[in-house]
Amino acid sequence: MAGDDHHELTRVGDLPEVCLAHAIALTSPRDACRCAAVSPAFRAAADSDHVWRRFLPPEHRAAIVVGPPPKQSPGSTKDAYLRLCDAGAAVDVGGEGSGMRMWLDKASGAKCYKLSARALSLPWDDGELSWRWTSHPLSRFRDVAELVECTSLDIYGRLPAAELTPATSYAAYLVYGVAEGHRGLSYPDQETTVALAGDRVAAAAPPRHAVCLHPDEAEARKFRAVSRGTGPEEPRRPRLREDGWSEMEMGRLRTPGGDGKEAGEEEVVVSFEVLGWYPKRGLIVEGVEFRPVN
Repeated sequence: MAGDDHHELTRVGDLPEVCLAHAIALTSPRDACRCAAVSPAFRAAADSDHVWRRFLPPEHRAAIVVGPPPKQSPGSTKDAYLRLCDAGAAVDVGGEGSGMRMWLDKASGAKCYKLSARALSLPWDDGELSWRWTSHPLSRFRDVAELVECTSLDIYGRLPAAELTPATSYAAYLVYGVAEGHRGLSYPDQETTVALAGDRVAAAAPPRHAVCLHPDEAEARKFRAVSRGTGPEEPRRPRLREDGWSEMEMGRLRTPGGDGKEAGEEEVVVSFEVLGWYPKRGLIVEGVEFRPVN
């Protein structure tokens, strides 16, 4: 004859907070926020410092105070994570005052970077008057580069692949504006590339993408004879951002990692080139951004 006693089931929410926190730390920031809405027990675990310290990059974890917070605490580790997502931080890759900013993608925790115009390689074929450095009210950098006049326009940027989050798909964007009196920015003979370069990477030609920084069919028709064109691909068009800048996707790649191999000395290399040799002016370069593709 069976007894009247019954066994209570142990539910996930009955686990100690430290166990829940350890499991949630293995997910993503987005999943942690979803877990916080399940129950009070999940909320306490999902908001714990253990979880959000895991989502911070290693170089920023050391700045987080471990233990009971002081009376004038700057906030929890989750607060520090959100500040790094919203405000970012100035970084100096290579120790040469390169002019870069890093922030985190709020949903995935992947690192994002912006290289300032000072960190890019700009053409100076016509002497120092090709570009001028000037401040800009929309820029978070000290100055931006404005194209005064040139005929050969090519812009290059490099970032160590190890600075980006491993095994992550990224897109690179040229962030720019156009000044009054611009010229030569509307012709369909502009190309961009994004590639991974290094000792372990095969030297293959990266895919080239046709773009047009300032689409203007009326201006483009005036210079059909000097435009070389970029082939059958329809040129990519820019997107106007909420911060007032325009951005053009230059290309995509996936960073090394996830297979036991580190990035090593590999670099992400981006380029923007105009193929036609005609006068160009009025391009305002703010920088190049690397953001994960969600």
